[in-house]
Amino acid sequence: MSFKVEQVSSKLVGPMYNGDEPKTVPNHFIPLTVFDKLVDDEHEAVLYVYKPPNPSNMLLEQGLRKALVEYPEWAGRISSSENGDERVILLNDKGMRFIEATADCTLDEVVPFKPATLPSFNPGETGADELARVQLTRFTCGSLVLFFSGNHIVSDGAAASRFIVSWSQACRGLEIHPRPLHNRNIFVPRDPPSVAYDHKNVEVAKRVINHELIDQLPPYSLDDVVHHRANFTLEFIAKLKSKANSSVDMVMGEHRPYSTFECLIAHIWRTMAKVRGLTKLQTTELKISVNGRRRLKPCVPDEYFGNLILSAFPQCEAKELLDGSLSHAAEVIHKSIAKVNSDYFKSFIDFANSNMQNEDLTLDGECWEVPTFWPNLEVDSWLGFPFDAVDFGFGKPYIFMPSFGAWEGVVYLVHSFDGDGSIDVYITLFQQYLNLFQEICFCID
Repeated sequence: MSFKVEQVSSKLVGPMYNGDEPKTVPNHFIPLTVFDKLVDDEHEAVLYVYKPPNPSNMLLEQGLRKALVEYPEWAGRISSSENGDERVILLNDKGMRFIEATADCTLDEVVPFKPATLPSFNPGETGADELARVQLTRFTCGSLVLFFSGNHIVSDGAAASRFIVSWSQACRGLEIHPRPLHNRNIFVPRDPPSVAYDHKNVEVAKRVINHELIDQLPPYSLDDVVHHRANFTLEFIAKLKSKANSSVDMVMGEHRPYSTFECLIAHIWRTMAKVRGLTKLQTTELKISVNGRRRLKPCVPDEYFGNLILSAFPQCEAKELLDGSLSHAAEVIHKSIAKVNSDYFKSFIDFANSNMQNEDLTLDGECWEVPTFWPNLEVDSWLGFPFDAVDFGFGKPYIFMPSFGAWEGVVYLVHSFDGDGSIDVYITLFQQYLNLFQEICFCID
């Protein structure tokens, strides 16, 4: 069904301070950490869908202004330090974009959302320098789609999800708890530095993980990329984990089971290798985001606001992946993630501070004729994010989902909002592969 979304208003929204609270110093800035500099200067987006009754736009705006007191970065701008040699986040309270919109249909008429539908809820680049945007789209039935996008330089997904929870707390008249930790000066290199890993050929060279295969890509285009959601039931996941763990070696006399994430991603990896028809000697690789908050020793609090992500890169030849067991694929993933430990994070901090200039952490632009990570996959687990706590006063979301870009080979894992313990896997793939993917993704061989 075709439908129309009309923007009713658009404005900048900044923090709403109480009279006894100091306002942000106009020229106060926050330096970027080595983890902030490593991410792409682009917006990451999510959608929250609520059925009626819902809070008013005015209440949502007031709550947002209160939340921005605790998270002033979203109302700031990327700028340069006083000497001009470093990019910083300028806390100038200039504001984030707040858009109100209406749709000329009911929510049920457009759910499930299709790829062509999602851009209707995305305010786009209304201001190139704005670090965050919100669009509230209301349907004729009273349902609400809340679209949020934030510049990845400001925070990773874990921190952004906590901001949304804080916004919902403010709307309910609650104190924001826990308050965010803003200290971006905590990642200090060791003295003397100790670089124990080849970060130049990992963190930098693998920013786009198919960069060496540009001449081998499938003959498809941007128009062929589709978004797909596969719901894996609790029963299916239990069977998958049982099969993956059935051949796990005993470690020091104890059975070490693979996690839900490791088992499900191992299954998706093998499925996509089949769907894509990879040749036996073709190497396929995963890029898996690894949150460093609890891996660093001492641990960084979960409420740290900023980026603290590195990536694991498990890889296999297609023959090894497909001829081997599900347990073998899970083991490859497990070992690769385990290597991204506290020593690895500290080694990267030393490397980035002592061996690299700021521009070295930025990937050179490429002209990608085919927007794909083929033969690889980029994986993000949002299983630990508190999306079910985003209650603006009338209950948790009816639907939560990422707002995809147009790259083929992106995978998100999200707890289903059906409340039955199932997991939704959102994946982008070429429409030429979709039927086969649907046919085999629920088969446990």
